[in-house]
Amino acid sequence: MAKKGQKFAKYDNTFIQEIVNELKKGIPATRLSKENNIPLHTVKTWKRKFVNHPELYPNAGVGSGRPKEKDLTKEDYKERFEILKKYRAFLKEQRERK
Repeated sequence: MAKKGQKFAKYDNTFIQEIVNELKKGIPATRLSKENNIPLHTVKTWKRKFVNHPELYPNAGVGSGRPKEKDLTKEDYKERFEILKKYRAFLKEQRERK
């Protein structure tokens, strides 16, 4: 469990891709962990996600995840606002039913 104020290491997407490619070649996770000074659990997680289930993670760590706030456009904000309006209306309707 994470402790208060604990910082987690962030890895570059190209670095993750290199490790995933090595895992696909059959190099053991323990060896990659020691050579690259990465926690073994992190390498095993990448293996589980990107090697064992490529259909669930087609990008294999490259550019995946939620877009950064600076990358959002005005249309993205409008879309988010509309979703929030619909959700608020839904919640209001649920409260009125009770």
